[in-house]
Amino acid sequence: MSLLGDGRLSLKGALLLLAAALVILAPGITGLPPVDRDESRYAVATTQMLASGDYVDIRFQEQPRYLQPAGVYWLQALSVATFTDPEARQIWAYRVPSLTGALAAVLVTGVMTSLWFGSWAGLLAGLLLASCMALGFEARIAKTDAALLAAVTVAQFAFMRVYTGAARTRWPALVFWIALGVGGMLKGPIILLVVGGAALALAAWDRSLARLKPLQPLWGLPLALAIAAPWYVAIGLATDGDFFRVAIGGNLLHKVGVSQQSHGGPVGYHLMGFALTFWPGALLAALAMPFAWRERARPEIRFLICWIIPAWLVFEFVSTKLPHYVMPMFPAVAALTAAAITSTTGLAPARWQKALFAAFFVLWLAVSLLVILLAPGGIWYFENRLEPVAILLSVAALGALGVMTWRVFAGRSDQAVLAGAVAAGLVSLNTYGLTLPRLEALWLSPQIAQAARSVVPACDQPIIVSAPYHEPSLVFLNGPTFTRMTATPEQAADALQAAGTCGVAVIGAPQREGFLRRAAELGLSPEKVSAVGGQNYSDGEDLDLTLFVNLPAAAEGPVAP
Repeated sequence: MSLLGDGRLSLKGALLLLAAALVILAPGITGLPPVDRDESRYAVATTQMLASGDYVDIRFQEQPRYLQPAGVYWLQALSVATFTDPEARQIWAYRVPSLTGALAAVLVTGVMTSLWFGSWAGLLAGLLLASCMALGFEARIAKTDAALLAAVTVAQFAFMRVYTGAARTRWPALVFWIALGVGGMLKGPIILLVVGGAALALAAWDRSLARLKPLQPLWGLPLALAIAAPWYVAIGLATDGDFFRVAIGGNLLHKVGVSQQSHGGPVGYHLMGFALTFWPGALLAALAMPFAWRERARPEIRFLICWIIPAWLVFEFVSTKLPHYVMPMFPAVAALTAAAITSTTGLAPARWQKALFAAFFVLWLAVSLLVILLAPGGIWYFENRLEPVAILLSVAALGALGVMTWRVFAGRSDQAVLAGAVAAGLVSLNTYGLTLPRLEALWLSPQIAQAARSVVPACDQPIIVSAPYHEPSLVFLNGPTFTRMTATPEQAADALQAAGTCGVAVIGAPQREGFLRRAAELGLSPEKVSAVGGQNYSDGEDLDLTLFVNLPAAAEGPVAP
């Protein structure tokens, strides 16, 4: 254990944890095309922010983006401006803040856990978080959630030091309020839900506020407001209050009572999905629950329990549900699991709990097979062929999972965590690094953008008009000012006429007749120059798209967008 240190995770141990996390989380960052729909909307809004210089009023083409604050757009803009040319539209640069946030959350979870339960527990907790499916997806997507997880984890780490009496200076309180302000700039009140829920539960459990007083809210709250309030004031003035009406009334509160965009589910949705979202560590987390309850009198265990339960219950009862909503509680789940693994009692369940564990084990095995076979199964489904490399990696992942299961039942759950991390790394490489980027049938937007450039080679930038394919990834790849999403095929014909010789119309099979009829009325003679087909994974619809350009004789000169 010298590599890890005797108590706090050593520098070498922290670097080891970060290296392992990077191996698990990095594959696919550069290879995956822009993902629909949320990632591409964020990326387009960031692109427009950089082009316009307006860092307050965030927009997607002409539509205002009044869903979250500007924090993540600022981080993405900084990353893009630092690493690439914004005009190059390289999606990996927009993903750097998510990957960085994920790595920060893993490192802080490891350090936090090590301070209370030892360096070995800290390493295990960090690996459990780095390996989980939910973070694996969010770390590769240019959105808010991985960065928010980092802010929540830092805030709760500082809060935990204050609550357990480990803080000897004002630094933990200072870090807490700074993280709270940053979290407020990333996703509004969500960090308050997690942190505030924990604070209320702890106060109720202790029947006292004494342990919370060292947070020093009299100067801490103004500090958090000083970080977030200027932008909120600016956006309120810039939009005449529309941001708050849409973001709070139309988005946040509406999610509580009505499931948005068909993202609904029953109470228990997140608990039922835990075997997938925290895979592969969910098996060990389930075994750790009896330990958490037995040791609830310990302040650090009590804090972790209160970190998880209140916010989790809120998300279970909110009508709109997505799997990543409960991810801000996963650092606490990882810490509790690692604490149980390294405790003297271990993960031995009581007799009455064995039947429940057996049922969960069957579910976990089913989920494991689904996750591991996803890559070769996807290649077979979309391309009707067997890929030897994908099969080999899946077999290796099954082997690692077998070792993990063996070590769990052998009473060496610490070794099971290591085997699970190997399985997660192999699945990550297979799914995100090798398979998904190569499934062209899933990535319609890159096909369309590339085809459009090839059919109008004389134009520096094609002007794409599309009906009915309206995915934001096409807007990102072709540029927001050069992409027109039309509601009807007749409008697509009108837009093609306006675009001139640089225009490319992307028309679906059911819309083709209406498009050609309207084009004839306008005196156009659209020429079919290419075709793109595949599945729009956002809605599961198979599409047959045809690309049209104006014939040179019928076309007018190009019109600037």
